Amino acid sequence: MAWFFANDDLTTEYYTITGEDASHIARSLRMKIGEALTLCTPDGRRHECEITEITRDTVTVRILRSTECEQEPDVRVNLFIALMKGDKIDDVVQKAVELGVSEITPFLSARCISRPDEKSMSKKLARWQKIADNAASQSRRGVIPRVNPCVSLRDIPDIVKDTDMSVVFYECGGEKLGSLIRGKLGTLALITGSEGGFEQEEIDYLTDHGVKVATLGKRILRAQTAPVAALCAAMLLTGNLE
Repeated sequence: MAWFFANDDLTTEYYTITGEDASHIARSLRMKIGEALTLCTPDGRRHECEITEITRDTVTVRILRSTECEQEPDVRVNLFIALMKGDKIDDVVQKAVELGVSEITPFLSARCISRPDEKSMSKKLARWQKIADNAASQSRRGVIPRVNPCVSLRDIPDIVKDTDMSVVFYECGGEKLGSLIRGKLGTLALITGSEGGFEQEEIDYLTDHGVKVATLGKRILRAQTAPVAALCAAMLLTGNLE
């Protein structure tokens, strides 16, 4: 069944889809009146709908039944990804959304080679959010994860201060993730580095602010592999890949 997201919670029997989604339904999918689709809303509910009208710019649906969306993990993960060269983050965003991430926050660290100016960064953020939107629809997520504005590594402790657990993955070693994550967590922050990894001073700064240091094993993973591996491991340890 086609899967889409509404911008607002649904409070009436009918809802009108506009913009790219309406065009996709009518022109790309060539759906017809009477066909079914699913709408997910920001309140975490899933709505089974029937198309009642298609115009040049809109698609109107009637809500047949609504339930709680069961696709979302029970831990909210903010994945902090150091900026990388080229389009490496594109695939990371896609896979992270498929795996259940709640937020993605790019950040600048000392060894980041990629340092886009404000205009370039704005374009990258828009592209990453679009990738997240598409991945959320493809993987049948209940919500669309948000790609946050780029921050500095030194901003991270303040951002995660109310998070149940925050973990940075260090290429020079740390604790096993399984010894840090035991049972259920409400919120979790995972931090991975750029192609050049982290400087020891950065790790010390994060640990001084309560961030735990973990390892992803004896092998050195590429910068674009580490965040996906870390998220996968965290989802398994919290029971969200069962």
